[in-house]
Amino acid sequence: MMARLGMHTLTGERGLLFGGDYNPEQWPEHVWAEDVELMRAAGVNLVTVGVFSWARIEPEPGARDFGWLDRVLDLLGEGDIAVDLATPTASPPPWLGHRWPETLPVDESGHRLWYGSRNQFCPSSPVYRERALALVTDLADRYAGHPALALWHVGNEYTQICHCDESAKAFRTWLRERYGDLDTLNEAWGTTFWSQHYSDWAEIVTPRRAPYMINPAQRLDFWRFGSDALLAHYRAERDILRERTPDIPVTTNFMGLFKPVDYWSWAQEEDIVSNDWYPDPGDPLSPARTALTHDLMRGLAKGRPWLLMEQAANGVNGRPHNLPKPPGQLRLESLQAVARGADGLCYFQWRASRFGAERFHAAMVPPAGPDTRLHAEVRAHGQELRTLASVAGREVPARVAMVFDWANWWALEERGGPSDRLNATEQLLSYYLPFWERGVSVDVVPPWAGLSGYPLVVVPNLFLVSDRDAAGLTDYVRGGGVLVVGPFSGVVDPRAHVRTGRFPAPLREVLGASGEEWLPAPEDRPVRCRWAGGGEFAAHTWTELMAAEGAEAVAEFTEGDLAGRPTVLRHRTGRGVAWYVATMPEPTALGTLTARALADAGVTGVVAELPPGVEAVRRGDVLFLLNHGPTTVSVPIPHPARDLLTGSAAAGQVTLTPRAVVALRPSENDIEIIL
Repeated sequence: MMARLGMHTLTGERGLLFGGDYNPEQWPEHVWAEDVELMRAAGVNLVTVGVFSWARIEPEPGARDFGWLDRVLDLLGEGDIAVDLATPTASPPPWLGHRWPETLPVDESGHRLWYGSRNQFCPSSPVYRERALALVTDLADRYAGHPALALWHVGNEYTQICHCDESAKAFRTWLRERYGDLDTLNEAWGTTFWSQHYSDWAEIVTPRRAPYMINPAQRLDFWRFGSDALLAHYRAERDILRERTPDIPVTTNFMGLFKPVDYWSWAQEEDIVSNDWYPDPGDPLSPARTALTHDLMRGLAKGRPWLLMEQAANGVNGRPHNLPKPPGQLRLESLQAVARGADGLCYFQWRASRFGAERFHAAMVPPAGPDTRLHAEVRAHGQELRTLASVAGREVPARVAMVFDWANWWALEERGGPSDRLNATEQLLSYYLPFWERGVSVDVVPPWAGLSGYPLVVVPNLFLVSDRDAAGLTDYVRGGGVLVVGPFSGVVDPRAHVRTGRFPAPLREVLGASGEEWLPAPEDRPVRCRWAGGGEFAAHTWTELMAAEGAEAVAEFTEGDLAGRPTVLRHRTGRGVAWYVATMPEPTALGTLTARALADAGVTGVVAELPPGVEAVRRGDVLFLLNHGPTTVSVPIPHPARDLLTGSAAAGQVTLTPRAVVALRPSENDIEIIL
């Protein structure tokens, strides 16, 4: 479906999309016309409507009030503003929980979570499913064919994991489909441990709060089930919409590296991949963390353009201390998304709420109104995006792939391991950072992806790996690829069973090395290491007792019981090279290691030398340079070019003030060289 419908469906005549969540039900009707005029002045061409409007559309069971929504869509359509119409099923009205409390979710301690907030539903509840799908059906019937309808937005930020009896029943059904019989399930879960053997399907419940640690295989399957249960409800709504409006693309908003939902399985069910992302202005790694998240979205979209569904125009209200964004940060973050493949930039929300839990969340129109610095910045940016219309639809070429998998994330961070300091996403970011600093674009891919098109593949951690995926990585190296594998990888199979023998058992041959002990390091002092060519570096948190089996020791530990033992190994095998890292090196050491792996792969950044804090990424034939640093810098550029944002010519180098961005298209003579 994605090949037929996608971002091009929306951007074909509009160029890059610009807008945000619009909640007119929170405002008197006379404000709506003013909103549309302000949107037009700001260059807004897409708004999301109806995300939290279930109670307004269905004020009591079975009633329907579409009149107000008719007027909103008509008004937006007359203003030539496209509508991303949401199915308002993410937050049921109080009457649903009051009349049918079994629709409300239950936490792992058995406590029912009540209405008064949002997202208060059990995805496995038949009553919730029935009421939600009835509403979606009527919504689709009502607005199919409306000229303003451009995109369907199913639900909102799927997060709900439930432990009620209905969920337990659905979990058992899911397990029957996965394992077929109890003997197979008992073997997969290793129920001979702690006398956990199941003799009847009815004995199986969700992994609820217990006296001590829960069976890790059971919890891993519940992670899988939880994601699948939410996906099943998404599919049910999506199918209704597709049946009635086959020419309208469908999406739902992801939340970056969000643990409970496996977005690899979800993305293939969407026409457009979209994401909500709120960088923390107080996080010094925020620019790189944001770039990584955008690259993940592009990976989920299989390289196609994606939509930034939500971001903040200024400070948010969900953190204990919410720092504002300085002038220019709104533009910088928005253009960072464009540079990394986004064809749409939307915000939560258009007009700041006067009441409710998010009344202090920034909006495109702040409480002080449109005659403000913030709204002037919004207007200027909306108009500016028109100069980048030719970028829409272009891809971001990447020669490096970074492997990430949700099942691995779930399994790695289960209680009862050697250390809880190995964090899947922070490990991913640690390995991503040196590529970002060098201007090397990265595709984030699952472990089963086709890898032959990438000279370099990095696996920061693959604690859980299937035999098939391990064989794929092995074949990749033998075929000429360069592979870097981080610590504590190849440890368990997809059932979360530890692989016996020297580790990492399924990758031992391709790595030319093996280990016998995992040795978490003391937290109060660094681990000292030395490169084989000279020079020391520090590592932390984790060490492994390794032996070379054909690999060369590129670095070794220098003290303690591991002194003289390899810590970084490099192995030539077939036509390729495999690296293994048996610790967590400090950032400078990871930079050195990354540089050597890039040299092995023959990969360089898009700019020869980047000052600290400057991001460089090429999209199509346009080179984006973004200064996230605090000082003015000069950046060398490879070809004479023209900045699409200002129209000015550039050659040799460009000067970037703090938070400045250029989008450089080379002269016609240089385009073929770049492409």
